[in-house]
Amino acid sequence: MAGIVRKSFDAADETRPFEDGKGRLDLLTSGGGPVGRAVFEPGWQWSKHVKPIAGTDSCQAAHVGYVVSGRMKVVMDDGESTEFGAGDLMEVTPGHDAWVLGDEPCVAIDWSGFGDYAKPSGG
Repeated sequence: MAGIVRKSFDAADETRPFEDGKGRLDLLTSGGGPVGRAVFEPGWQWSKHVKPIAGTDSCQAAHVGYVVSGRMKVVMDDGESTEFGAGDLMEVTPGHDAWVLGDEPCVAIDWSGFGDYAKPSGG
C-alpha cells in the first residue's frame, strides 16, 4: 500500500443516486473503509427518497460525519430529534428519518455509515 493516497469525490469510486433526482451519494474506498459525500437536494427526505431503495422502515445506518453545507433535521424512531448545520459533527444511531431544511442542498461527509447507504437492504 502506498504511503499517501489521494482521491476526489468528484471522481468517486461509486455514485448512488437517490429517488426522484433528490441527490446522490459519492463513495470512496480507502484502507480505513468507505467514506461518502452525500448531496441531499432541497425536498429530500430519507423516508421518501432512500426508503424505497433500502427497504427498511427507517434508516438503519449509524452515521459519524460532518455537515459541509445546508441544514438537516433528524428524528429518531423514539421521537428524539435535532437539527444539523454547516460545521456540525453528527453522530446518529440506527433507527431514524431525516430531511433537508430550507432551499439549499445539505452536503455531508460520513466515514461511518455510508458503505451500505442507499443500497438495496442497506441504510
